[in-house]
Amino acid sequence: MSSGPFSSASLPPLVAHLVLKIRAGKRRDKFEDQLGDTLQLLSGGLRAGHSILRAIDAAASESVSPTAEEMRRIITETSLGRDLQASLSDTAERMRSEDFVWIGQAIQINREVGGNLAEVLDQVNETIRERSEIKGHIKSLAAEGKFSAYILMALPVGIVLMLMVVNPGYMNVMFTNPIGWGLIALSVILMAIGGLWMRKIINLKF
Repeated sequence: MSSGPFSSASLPPLVAHLVLKIRAGKRRDKFEDQLGDTLQLLSGGLRAGHSILRAIDAAASESVSPTAEEMRRIITETSLGRDLQASLSDTAERMRSEDFVWIGQAIQINREVGGNLAEVLDQVNETIRERSEIKGHIKSLAAEGKFSAYILMALPVGIVLMLMVVNPGYMNVMFTNPIGWGLIALSVILMAIGGLWMRKIINLKF
Protein backbone atom coordinates (compact mmCIF):
# COMPACT_ATOMS: atom_id res chain seq x y z
CA MET A 1 0.00 0.00 0.00
CA SER A 2 1.26 3.45 -0.87
CA SER A 3 2.41 5.61 2.03
CA GLY A 4 2.85 8.81 0.02
CA PRO A 5 1.05 12.09 0.62
CA PHE A 6 -1.76 11.06 -1.75
CA SER A 7 -2.41 7.63 -0.26
CA SER A 8 -5.97 6.31 0.02
CA ALA A 9 -5.95 6.99 3.77
CA SER A 10 -5.74 10.75 3.17
CA LEU A 11 -8.61 10.83 0.67
CA PRO A 12 -11.64 10.57 3.05
CA PRO A 13 -10.58 13.57 5.19
CA LEU A 14 -10.03 15.67 2.07
CA VAL A 15 -13.42 14.69 0.67
CA ALA A 16 -15.11 15.36 4.02
CA HIS A 17 -13.44 18.78 4.23
CA LEU A 18 -14.58 19.63 0.70
CA VAL A 19 -18.16 18.52 1.40
CA LEU A 20 -18.28 20.55 4.62
CA LYS A 21 -16.89 23.59 2.84
CA ILE A 22 -19.53 23.35 0.11
CA ARG A 23 -22.36 22.89 2.61
CA ALA A 24 -21.11 25.79 4.74
CA GLY A 25 -21.02 28.00 1.64
CA LYS A 26 -24.59 27.07 0.73
CA ARG A 27 -25.71 27.73 4.31
CA ARG A 28 -24.13 31.19 4.28
CA ASP A 29 -25.73 31.99 0.92
CA LYS A 30 -29.16 31.03 2.28
CA PHE A 31 -28.61 33.16 5.37
CA GLU A 32 -27.67 36.12 3.17
CA ASP A 33 -30.75 35.64 0.98
CA GLN A 34 -33.02 35.59 4.05
CA LEU A 35 -31.66 38.80 5.59
CA GLY A 36 -34.35 40.99 4.02
CA ASP A 37 -37.14 38.91 5.55
CA THR A 38 -35.25 38.76 8.85
CA LEU A 39 -35.07 42.54 9.03
CA GLN A 40 -38.78 42.84 8.27
CA LEU A 41 -39.55 40.46 11.13
CA LEU A 42 -37.29 42.38 13.51
CA SER A 43 -38.73 45.79 12.63
CA GLY A 44 -42.26 44.37 12.81
CA GLY A 45 -41.61 42.99 16.28
CA LEU A 46 -40.18 46.30 17.44
CA ARG A 47 -43.22 48.19 16.12
CA ALA A 48 -45.42 45.77 18.04
CA GLY A 49 -43.74 46.98 21.23
CA HIS A 50 -41.29 44.12 21.78
CA SER A 51 -37.72 44.54 22.96
CA ILE A 52 -34.93 43.71 20.53
CA LEU A 53 -34.35 40.34 22.23
CA ARG A 54 -38.03 39.49 22.02
CA ALA A 55 -38.06 40.57 18.37
CA ILE A 56 -35.08 38.31 17.66
CA ASP A 57 -36.85 35.46 19.44
CA ALA A 58 -39.96 36.03 17.32
CA ALA A 59 -37.82 36.13 14.16
CA ALA A 60 -36.28 32.80 15.18
CA SER A 61 -39.75 31.27 15.52
CA GLU A 62 -41.02 32.56 12.18
CA SER A 63 -37.88 32.08 10.08
CA VAL A 64 -36.53 28.98 8.37
CA SER A 65 -33.08 27.42 8.51
CA PRO A 66 -30.40 28.68 8.78
CA THR A 67 -31.71 32.04 10.03
CA ALA A 68 -33.93 30.40 12.65
CA GLU A 69 -30.99 28.46 14.08
CA GLU A 70 -28.72 31.48 14.19
CA MET A 71 -31.36 33.65 15.87
CA ARG A 72 -32.03 30.95 18.46
CA ARG A 73 -28.32 30.74 19.14
CA ILE A 74 -28.21 34.48 19.82
CA ILE A 75 -31.14 34.19 22.24
CA THR A 76 -29.56 31.21 23.99
CA GLU A 77 -26.21 32.97 24.41
CA THR A 78 -27.75 36.18 25.74
CA SER A 79 -29.96 34.22 28.16
CA LEU A 80 -26.76 32.71 29.56
CA GLY A 81 -25.37 36.18 30.21
CA ARG A 82 -23.45 36.95 27.06
CA ASP A 83 -23.56 40.47 25.66
CA LEU A 84 -25.92 40.86 22.70
CA GLN A 85 -23.37 42.72 20.59
CA ALA A 86 -20.82 39.93 21.04
CA SER A 87 -23.37 37.33 19.93
CA LEU A 88 -24.34 39.41 16.89
CA SER A 89 -20.68 39.92 15.95
CA ASP A 90 -19.97 36.20 16.23
CA THR A 91 -22.97 35.43 14.04
CA ALA A 92 -21.78 37.89 11.38
CA GLU A 93 -18.28 36.38 11.49
CA ARG A 94 -19.53 32.80 11.44
CA MET A 95 -21.82 33.47 8.48
CA ARG A 96 -19.27 35.82 6.84
CA SER A 97 -22.03 38.39 6.30
CA GLU A 98 -21.02 42.00 5.94
CA ASP A 99 -24.69 42.94 5.83
CA PHE A 100 -25.31 41.34 9.22
CA VAL A 101 -22.40 43.37 10.57
CA TRP A 102 -24.40 46.48 9.64
CA ILE A 103 -27.42 45.11 11.48
CA GLY A 104 -25.36 44.46 14.60
CA GLN A 105 -23.85 47.93 14.45
CA ALA A 106 -27.28 49.55 14.02
CA ILE A 107 -28.59 47.69 17.07
CA GLN A 108 -25.53 48.61 19.13
CA ILE A 109 -25.74 52.31 18.19
CA ASN A 110 -29.43 52.36 19.05
CA ARG A 111 -28.70 50.81 22.46
CA GLU A 112 -26.15 53.56 23.14
CA VAL A 113 -27.93 56.66 21.80
CA GLY A 114 -31.57 55.58 21.54
CA GLY A 115 -33.99 56.36 18.73
CA ASN A 116 -36.46 54.43 16.62
CA LEU A 117 -34.68 51.14 15.91
CA ALA A 118 -37.50 49.87 13.67
CA GLU A 119 -36.97 52.77 11.25
CA VAL A 120 -33.22 52.29 11.35
CA LEU A 121 -33.60 48.60 10.48
CA ASP A 122 -35.96 49.52 7.65
CA GLN A 123 -33.32 51.86 6.25
CA VAL A 124 -30.66 49.16 6.61
CA ASN A 125 -32.96 46.71 4.85
CA GLU A 126 -33.46 49.14 1.97
CA THR A 127 -29.70 49.64 1.68
CA ILE A 128 -29.10 45.88 1.68
CA ARG A 129 -31.73 45.34 -1.02
CA GLU A 130 -30.24 48.04 -3.25
CA ARG A 131 -26.78 46.61 -2.67
CA SER A 132 -28.03 43.12 -3.59
CA GLU A 133 -29.55 44.44 -6.82
CA ILE A 134 -26.27 46.14 -7.75
CA LYS A 135 -24.36 42.99 -6.83
CA GLY A 136 -26.57 40.87 -9.09
CA HIS A 137 -26.18 43.35 -11.95
CA ILE A 138 -22.40 43.34 -11.58
CA LYS A 139 -22.29 39.53 -11.48
CA SER A 140 -24.28 39.32 -14.71
CA LEU A 141 -21.90 41.76 -16.38
CA ALA A 142 -18.84 39.91 -15.04
CA ALA A 143 -20.16 36.55 -16.30
CA GLU A 144 -19.24 37.50 -19.87
CA GLY A 145 -15.71 38.36 -18.77
CA LYS A 146 -15.37 35.06 -16.92
CA PHE A 147 -16.54 33.13 -19.98
CA SER A 148 -14.03 34.98 -22.16
CA ALA A 149 -11.27 34.20 -19.65
CA TYR A 150 -12.11 30.48 -19.72
CA ILE A 151 -12.06 30.47 -23.53
CA LEU A 152 -8.73 32.30 -23.72
CA MET A 153 -7.15 29.94 -21.18
CA ALA A 154 -8.45 26.83 -22.91
CA LEU A 155 -7.66 27.96 -26.47
CA PRO A 156 -3.88 27.28 -26.49
CA VAL A 157 -4.34 23.86 -24.92
CA GLY A 158 -7.11 23.04 -27.38
CA ILE A 159 -4.96 24.05 -30.36
CA VAL A 160 -2.07 21.86 -29.17
CA LEU A 161 -4.36 18.87 -28.66
CA MET A 162 -5.93 19.40 -32.09
CA LEU A 163 -2.50 19.50 -33.76
CA MET A 164 -1.43 16.33 -31.96
CA VAL A 165 -4.53 14.55 -33.26
CA VAL A 166 -4.44 15.90 -36.81
CA ASN A 167 -0.67 15.63 -37.26
CA PRO A 168 0.88 13.58 -34.42
CA GLY A 169 4.49 14.26 -35.45
CA TYR A 170 4.09 18.01 -35.79
CA MET A 171 4.53 18.75 -32.09
CA ASN A 172 7.28 16.21 -31.39
CA VAL A 173 10.02 18.83 -31.54
CA MET A 174 8.37 20.72 -28.68
CA PHE A 175 8.70 17.68 -26.41
CA THR A 176 12.15 16.46 -27.49
CA ASN A 177 14.14 19.67 -27.90
CA PRO A 178 15.37 21.67 -24.86
CA ILE A 179 14.20 24.85 -26.55
CA GLY A 180 10.75 23.33 -26.87
CA TRP A 181 10.66 22.50 -23.15
CA GLY A 182 11.71 26.05 -22.39
CA LEU A 183 8.95 27.45 -24.58
CA ILE A 184 6.39 25.18 -22.91
CA ALA A 185 7.53 26.32 -19.46
CA LEU A 186 7.41 29.97 -20.57
CA SER A 187 3.92 29.45 -22.01
CA VAL A 188 2.68 27.93 -18.75
CA ILE A 189 4.11 30.83 -16.73
CA LEU A 190 2.60 33.45 -19.06
CA MET A 191 -0.78 31.70 -19.04
CA ALA A 192 -0.73 31.57 -15.24
CA ILE A 193 0.07 35.28 -15.06
CA GLY A 194 -2.63 36.06 -17.62
CA GLY A 195 -5.17 33.94 -15.75
CA LEU A 196 -4.42 35.67 -12.45
CA TRP A 197 -4.61 39.06 -14.14
CA MET A 198 -7.99 38.31 -15.73
CA ARG A 199 -9.27 36.94 -12.42
CA LYS A 200 -8.21 40.15 -10.73
CA ILE A 201 -10.07 42.22 -13.30
CA ILE A 202 -13.38 40.32 -13.15
CA ASN A 203 -13.34 39.55 -9.41
CA LEU A 204 -14.90 42.78 -8.24
CA LYS A 205 -15.05 43.75 -4.57
CA PHE A 206 -18.08 45.70 -3.37
